[in-house]
Amino acid sequence: MFKESYYLFVRKMKATVRQPVWIVVSLSTPLLLIALYAPLLRGMGGDNQTIGEVLNMFVPGLLTLIAFSAGISAGWEVILDLRDGVIERFRVTSARRFSILMGTVFHDIVMFLVPATFLLIIALPFGFRIDVGGLLVLLVLLCLLTAVLSAWSCAMALIIKEMGGLSALLSGIQMPLMLLAGILLPLSHGPRWLEILGHFNPLFYTVEAARDLATGDIFTNSVGLAFAIFLPLVILTMWWSTRVHKKAIK
Repeated sequence: MFKESYYLFVRKMKATVRQPVWIVVSLSTPLLLIALYAPLLRGMGGDNQTIGEVLNMFVPGLLTLIAFSAGISAGWEVILDLRDGVIERFRVTSARRFSILMGTVFHDIVMFLVPATFLLIIALPFGFRIDVGGLLVLLVLLCLLTAVLSAWSCAMALIIKEMGGLSALLSGIQMPLMLLAGILLPLSHGPRWLEILGHFNPLFYTVEAARDLATGDIFTNSVGLAFAIFLPLVILTMWWSTRVHKKAIK
């Protein structure tokens, strides 16, 4: 199973490397957000707020956004594989359907970790400071988020089997999830009703935990709640997505 997952992961990575435009875009987007968006937030905490203090609030949310985008985009590749007949060729292989899923999930986790590392390297000279222990726990949490979204997106692509339908679904849920998570700005800056709605969004707890972990606060309620949500969610989503793969690739 591990060997199958590895070979399928390598296949995905080779396809990504052959399309360097996606690598350039994924690496340049964090730089643009820090350079062009973060300075707009300096006045929100008072005139004495430094850019480093802004980044301590902004970068954890941005890391969550990168993890979210890396996972939820997995379905596009599945639709292309369906169109090109790759899924049909998988039907005659002895590869476990779980391995096929994990090859994609591992690829998406790497596609999160690379721009996330690049973002941290860029943010440090601007004054961003992060606790090393908190960073490691944060990366584990965000890898779980990417895995959940990747497995869900792959399964939905196999169910819908059409680019337009998948596009409508992802576009319909992506914006509300991001806005109700407080990724770019904490929901505490908005009205109370908006913050209440955010508590029904699992992504909200990831963002709150990310901001705690960035400062080294590992043993907080936000961190514990985020892991309590996403650990069982990973297991459930992987199980369900594997069943979908088995039905789609008999």
